[in-house]
Amino acid sequence: MATGKYKEWITEEGLLLIEGWARDGLTDEQIAHNMGVGYSTLQTWKNKYQDIRDSLKKGKEVVDRQVENALLKSALGYHYQEEAVTNKGDVVTITKYEKPNTTAAIFWLKNRKPSDWRDKQEIKHDGDMGLNIEIDYGENDESG
Repeated sequence: MATGKYKEWITEEGLLLIEGWARDGLTDEQIAHNMGVGYSTLQTWKNKYQDIRDSLKKGKEVVDRQVENALLKSALGYHYQEEAVTNKGDVVTITKYEKPNTTAAIFWLKNRKPSDWRDKQEIKHDGDMGLNIEIDYGENDESG
């Protein structure tokens, strides 16, 4: 199917393939390669054909949500089940706990609440603070 003709890609089958590649995490460059076209051609088709643009967007939204959920889960910590074999050869299920990942938490907060968590805080000051500063340069100093 990768002949590069746009009509083949705006069919139901073609759009499902595009959506699937996007959902699998492929970049637009990789998707264009799979379609048998150049990256610039895919960009032109995205601008020209709403169905192609929508298929890419729909596929990417699914995987973006999965990554967001995994990042949040990592940031908060979580319990999970793991199977293990005992000395007697029995298979048992063990519940384990993955501690919160500080890096994931910082990343989440910096992106979700940048005004509170970004590294560089900007402080603006407008107006008069009511300070009256006098500088004595010692010219009229009688002691010296």
